[in-house]
Amino acid sequence: MKNTILAAGLAIFALASCSDDDTEPTPVVPPVVEESVSGEVSGVWTKGGTYKITGHIQVPAGKSLTIEEGVTVLFSDSVVKPEVVVLGNLYSLGTAAAPVKFTVPDAWKTPGNQFGNLWGGLVAGPNTTELVLSNTILEYGGAVTTEESPSVKAGLYKAEAGEHVPVAYFMNINGKFIVVNSTIRNFNEDGFYIEGGKVIIANNMFYTTGVSGGDAINIKSGVQADVAFNVVYSPNTNALKLSNSGERTPQAYVVGYNNTIVNAGWRRPTTKGGSIWVESGVRADLYNNLLANDRYGIKRDAGDPEDARSVIANTFYYGADQTTTNQFQPSAEIVKGANDLISAKAGENDPKFVNYPLTTAMNNAAFNMQWDFHLQAGSPALGKGKTDFTRLYAEGLLVNGVTYKSPAPASFAGAFGTK
Repeated sequence: MKNTILAAGLAIFALASCSDDDTEPTPVVPPVVEESVSGEVSGVWTKGGTYKITGHIQVPAGKSLTIEEGVTVLFSDSVVKPEVVVLGNLYSLGTAAAPVKFTVPDAWKTPGNQFGNLWGGLVAGPNTTELVLSNTILEYGGAVTTEESPSVKAGLYKAEAGEHVPVAYFMNINGKFIVVNSTIRNFNEDGFYIEGGKVIIANNMFYTTGVSGGDAINIKSGVQADVAFNVVYSPNTNALKLSNSGERTPQAYVVGYNNTIVNAGWRRPTTKGGSIWVESGVRADLYNNLLANDRYGIKRDAGDPEDARSVIANTFYYGADQTTTNQFQPSAEIVKGANDLISAKAGENDPKFVNYPLTTAMNNAAFNMQWDFHLQAGSPALGKGKTDFTRLYAEGLLVNGVTYKSPAPASFAGAFGTK
């Protein structure tokens, strides 16, 4: 009985203590859902929110749009197929656990829409000084421009109707364009089309891009870029198309290293497709790239070649059949670098990926999420990498208060070592 009275007293005391506590529990705020977004946008799209895009949107000059982790940017107008025109700055800041997604309704993700074409892309203007895509998924875009497209009216990208919009277009030679830890998939044509700026593109995945044309990363004059540790699977044409065309200053200079490029170029109807293409006086330093089952090795335009100062070294080649292997062999067009490992016979130098069937059809564009391009112990690509070269942004680029650094090169070839 005494214990019962004591327990009751303690309970009353506890209730009294709670009633005297002025603190209120923090209310749970549900994620924002904006049902109809079009026109000018800026400010902050808040963590975990969904923003349904029902018309073209534009970040005005002098303003910025910050997209926080876990946001879904849902393009939900199948007639307009909205573009995102950026005249100010854009920061898409996801995390590994909660990426930002530029996407379409799940019901639209059918086999017939494998290559997107369901919204436009991100088109930056001449005064965009900063564009960041970090832990961001961009999918199912690349719609064709019309006379009414805002990019056409603004004179951006190719400024004409009938052109498929790339994943992202950037043109300010004084600007900064950062793409890290992101995924680009199910797009109609080019991934990034870049005509100016200081650029870091690192630790990204590209797959299922390009119906009848398109490169994963297309760089022109005015660009100085580090492109590293990307996996590019089955681009229609090249993983990297590097050119100094356009007569902009500075000269295009690209340091491309530790990229894994698989099955590139086989879906291109002409012979320009391959793996890495260099032309028109571009300065290209290419190291530690792993090329598996690509249509060609690193290929130059023999009539309009790269800058003579370019350095190509430590490229790893694998071909599952003899036709592929033959097209790796050095020639006037296929560039041989120092310390390259070039297989002479089909099946030589198996890179020993953790999980990827090297006999997968070379024109296959569908990506299996179970594939794993890490290297097994004993892979000949281990220890193949060169690390004593200079990358452009080892000290980093300061963007919106954050310093983004190019990753240090690795002692293996390709984007991944062992697990």
